Amino acid sequence: MNRTVVIGSVAAGLLVGLGAVGLLGRRGGAPVAQANAPGQSAAVAATAPPSLGGQADELMLAARTRGADQAPIVIYEVSDFQCPFCRQFWAETLPALEREYINRGKVRLTFINFPIPQLHANAQAAHEVAMCAAQQDKFWRMHDLLYQHQGAWAGLPDPGPYFLGLADSARADRKGLETCLGGGRIRQLVQGEAQASWNAGVRSTPSFIVQGLLMAGTAPIGQLRPILDSIYAARTEKR
Repeated sequence: MNRTVVIGSVAAGLLVGLGAVGLLGRRGGAPVAQANAPGQSAAVAATAPPSLGGQADELMLAARTRGADQAPIVIYEVSDFQCPFCRQFWAETLPALEREYINRGKVRLTFINFPIPQLHANAQAAHEVAMCAAQQDKFWRMHDLLYQHQGAWAGLPDPGPYFLGLADSARADRKGLETCLGGGRIRQLVQGEAQASWNAGVRSTPSFIVQGLLMAGTAPIGQLRPILDSIYAARTEKR
């Protein structure tokens, strides 16, 4: 989605809660190809993503999180690697977000999987290879390469070999990656996160849960900045 909309409030565990609908200002998008059920609210109670088992699960989450553990603002980026608007966020907003907030200890950002196979045929496979790279602490390298080369792999009938080439560029161990991809467990993780996000009210990519507030759209830094500054001021005043 290339517009930014405040959907409502969501509590993060992964994402629990419901909230009022509000408008921030909008700019175009890639919605999920599934309609709301009759009477369904914009944000509803969510289930947690499936566990990989104790410490392994925590390490998988840490591998796709950047920023200080004690940062006063937590952002969950709910994204689809094949979504052009997610790539736009990566190219245009993320560098400024890192420079102004993440690197200064104000924001901690965690990536959440939300492939939309109805629209993006190769997205599920892209997320799986990124999660397998995360097991080797290579998530962010793979993340950047997937977005950088999105145009090269998005239309491939079988993107697997291309993804393995990107993994080589990310310096991931290919044998370990292939073992991970063949296990089926990562597919369950990716699909479980997508379902949990859907249950929480996410309907398009990219979407963001900013300290419990659900927003949809590319979130240009000019729109994101006043929200983050306001939250930061409120949270640091209480310290």
